[in-house]
Amino acid sequence: MSKKQNVEVENTAARVALWRALHVQADAPPHVFEDETGLALVAPEAGWQGRPDMSPFTRPFRASIVARARFIEDLVEEQAARGVAQYVILGAGLDTFAQRKPQLASRMRVFEVDQPGPQEWKRQRLQALGLGVPPFLSLVPVDFEAGDNWWERLLGAGFDASRPAVVASTGVSMYLTKETILATLRQVASLAPGSVLAMTFMLPIEMTDPELRPGIQRAAEGAKASGTPFISFFAPEEMLALAREAGFRDVRHVSAANLAERYFAGRSDGLRPPNNSEEFLVATT
Repeated sequence: MSKKQNVEVENTAARVALWRALHVQADAPPHVFEDETGLALVAPEAGWQGRPDMSPFTRPFRASIVARARFIEDLVEEQAARGVAQYVILGAGLDTFAQRKPQLASRMRVFEVDQPGPQEWKRQRLQALGLGVPPFLSLVPVDFEAGDNWWERLLGAGFDASRPAVVASTGVSMYLTKETILATLRQVASLAPGSVLAMTFMLPIEMTDPELRPGIQRAAEGAKASGTPFISFFAPEEMLALAREAGFRDVRHVSAANLAERYFAGRSDGLRPPNNSEEFLVATT
């Protein structure tokens, strides 16, 4: 990250928040996911809907973003019903679960792990909006570039390693080396039995649908230009093998096509996430 990004909202996090809001504002109901709190945090200039990264060209990617958000929160709700009371968001960005779902979130301890600069920016925006940081939410700053250990920081914030947790990591793995991903998987696989990890990963570009490749190339070029290049891509069987190697008891692949069928079936507007793009690993200890 550049120094400028380090003390302000991170560009990718802002784009994700705006895509989530645009889904509510521009797409027909029923909405897969409703989040305009992130829009309030970003507070973009008037006419933000006309930005190039909000254009109709990006519509499938917007669908992918809301699909993954809905999948994660359905999983959290399902696990909370089983009695899981800890939720860890790795690379939280402008996640607003704690603000939008206080009834559910307040039954859990929610830990948002992110870089110190963007996280401090978010804290200030939450306070400025009168939302604040509720007692069930812990903001856990981790300076990955300085070699901070996220696990130690998480324990320091009150995470109980003896109790199960839901751990979510979306839109992060492509920026990490395979070694770092494996180390993260090993750490999460060591959690109490009944813990669940949901992590997205990008397919190699040659496995993606041809009409999708220009958009992915554009995203990759933008990421590289901003100093956070895409590094890691995985075929599903590679990711499942990595999770097994890390020690998970049960691993499964949830494809973008699975999410499209689950959340977008029967829509008349053609909105759906692209096939063969960003996929999910769901792994259980």
